[in-house]
Amino acid sequence: MIRKRKNKSKNAYVIFTREPVPGLTKTRLMPYYTAEECAELHKCFLRDIAREMKGGDFDIIVAYTGGEPLFLKETFGRKACYTEQRGDDLGKKMENAFRDAFSMGYERVVLTGSDIPELEKETIETAFAMLGTCDVVIGPTADGGYYLAGMKEPHYEAFGVKTYGVSTVFEETVRSIREAGSEVAVIDEYNDIDTKEDLLDLRRRAIEDAGMRRSHTARFINDRLKISVIIPTYNEETTVAAMEEQLKAFTYGRDDTEIIYVDGGSTDRTVSMVGSGHTLLSCGKGRGAQLNFGALRSSGDVLFFLHCDSVLPENFIDEIKQCMRKHLFGCFGVKFPSRNFFMLTNRIISNHRALVRGLPFGDQGIFIDRGLFFETGMFPELPLMEDYVYSMKLRRYGIRPGMTSRRILTSARRYGTGTGRVLRTEFMMWNLRRLYRKGRNIEELAEMYEDIR
Repeated sequence: MIRKRKNKSKNAYVIFTREPVPGLTKTRLMPYYTAEECAELHKCFLRDIAREMKGGDFDIIVAYTGGEPLFLKETFGRKACYTEQRGDDLGKKMENAFRDAFSMGYERVVLTGSDIPELEKETIETAFAMLGTCDVVIGPTADGGYYLAGMKEPHYEAFGVKTYGVSTVFEETVRSIREAGSEVAVIDEYNDIDTKEDLLDLRRRAIEDAGMRRSHTARFINDRLKISVIIPTYNEETTVAAMEEQLKAFTYGRDDTEIIYVDGGSTDRTVSMVGSGHTLLSCGKGRGAQLNFGALRSSGDVLFFLHCDSVLPENFIDEIKQCMRKHLFGCFGVKFPSRNFFMLTNRIISNHRALVRGLPFGDQGIFIDRGLFFETGMFPELPLMEDYVYSMKLRRYGIRPGMTSRRILTSARRYGTGTGRVLRTEFMMWNLRRLYRKGRNIEELAEMYEDIR
C-alpha cells in the first residue's frame, strides 16, 4: 500500500536500489571481490549517499528489491519511505517508482541509482530546480547510460528503452522523450561503478579530493588493494633467505599480497632458495628489464619494487596502503645499517631528495599504481640508474611521490667499508647522475660504474 507523503516537502528523491545481499549485488566485480565484499562495497555506496543527502530540501523514498530492507532502513532511517520495486524489467520498475511517488502527492520527483557513491546533494537539488523550466531532467553516465531521471508529471515514455546496460541508453531515452514532445534538460555527468576499472578510477579521483578520500567507498577500495611485491635477483643467495623470512612473517595469512621474484640468470643457489609459495620468473639480466618482466606478469593494483637486500618495516603492506590513500606513487624513507657519519648524511640526502625533490631511488622501495606504471612506459631498460631516470620522468609529468612513516633498512654493501670507500662511492654515484643529466651516453656511464658487491 502506498502512503501519502508525511513530510512537508513537495520534492521526493527516490533512491532505486536493492538490499545488499552477498551473491546478488555488484556481481560484475566478482571474482575481483568475494560475494561478501561486493555486498559490503554496495553498503559503502549507500552509506555515502545517505550521508550526503542529509538535510536536503526533499523527502527520501527508497525503492528497493532483494528482500526485507533491513540494512536500507538502518542506513536511511525512519524518516525515509520504503517501497518495493514492481515490474517485469528495469524500465517498468522505474516507471512504477515514479507512479508511487506521484501517488503520494509529491509534485517533483527525482530518481537515481545507487552505483554512484560520488553523488552530491547539490546535484539532486539542482535537478529539482531545473524542473521549474523543463519537463524532464536526465543525468548521463560516462558509459552511455544515465544515473538520474527527474519529472514534475508523468512522462513514462522515458522508460520505453528496450535494452538497458548498453552504451546507447542515454541517447535513446532522450530521443524518446523529445519525440513525445517533452522538453529535456541534461544535468552533470557522473561515473557509475560497475567494474574493477571503475573502482580504480574512483580511487584516482579520490586522491585529488580530500572529501571523497574520507568516503566509505574510497576507504573500502584502498583497504582492499592488492600489492604485488616484485624482487629482482642475481646471485643473491646471501640475502634471499633473510628476505623469505621477513616476507613470511609480514604476509602470512594475507590474501592481498603476491610475491614475485624475477631472476636474471643467477649462477649460485638463489633460485633454489625462493619459497615454493612465491612466484619465480626468469629473464635476461638487467634490473629494469627484470622489474618490467615481473610487473607484466603480476596481478596487483599496486606494484612494489623491492631490493632483495632490504629489511622491511613491520606492517609494510599497511604502510603502503596508507600512503596510497593520497598518492599514486611513493616510497619508504631509507636508513642504513651503518654508523658512519657519511652514511647518516646519505640517509638524510636520500630522504630529502625523494620527498622534496620527488626523486626516490630503488633502494627506498618504490611503489606505484599499476595503471600509472604502464601508462608512463615502465622502467627504462638501461644498464644502470633505471630508477633515477624513471623518477625523473614521473616528476616531469608532475607526479609527486608520497613517503611512508616507517623506514626501510637498506644494505650499505655497495658503499663498502671505511670512510674513504663510502665517500668514493657516493661521489661516483653523484657524478654518474650529473653526467647523465648532461647527456652522456648511458653505456659509457655503465663502464664507469664500480659494483663492489
